[in-house]
Amino acid sequence: MALTKKQLAYLEKRLLNERARALKAIGLFDKMAKANRDSGDTDLAVYTDHMADQGTEAQEREKAASFATKEGRYLYRLEEALRRLYNDPKTFGNCHTCGADVGFERLDALPHARYCIDCKRKEESAA
Repeated sequence: MALTKKQLAYLEKRLLNERARALKAIGLFDKMAKANRDSGDTDLAVYTDHMADQGTEAQEREKAASFATKEGRYLYRLEEALRRLYNDPKTFGNCHTCGADVGFERLDALPHARYCIDCKRKEESAA
């Protein structure tokens, strides 16, 4: 069963809100990375911190970069879902593998979902 106009409008709003949140998170990462670069520009910065502090800072930078990468992938999936929704709203919510309904409840929880739960489980068990 195709999604109603009301359901499609709701999912569009969910996708746009999630996209805004992801963009904000990535923007915060960019600001943090710039602040870290700016604060570490002097040659003396290396000598003022204890080695353990430097290790902790490096670990925090790695975590932040990993977070930004994860948010970037999430943002890409959201953008793809919006493209699918705008290009062909009649088929939005159909599984890309079997063509069955993904289900409004699943899309509400995961608005960028491309597969029904059965196909997703098969994909994950094959990997």
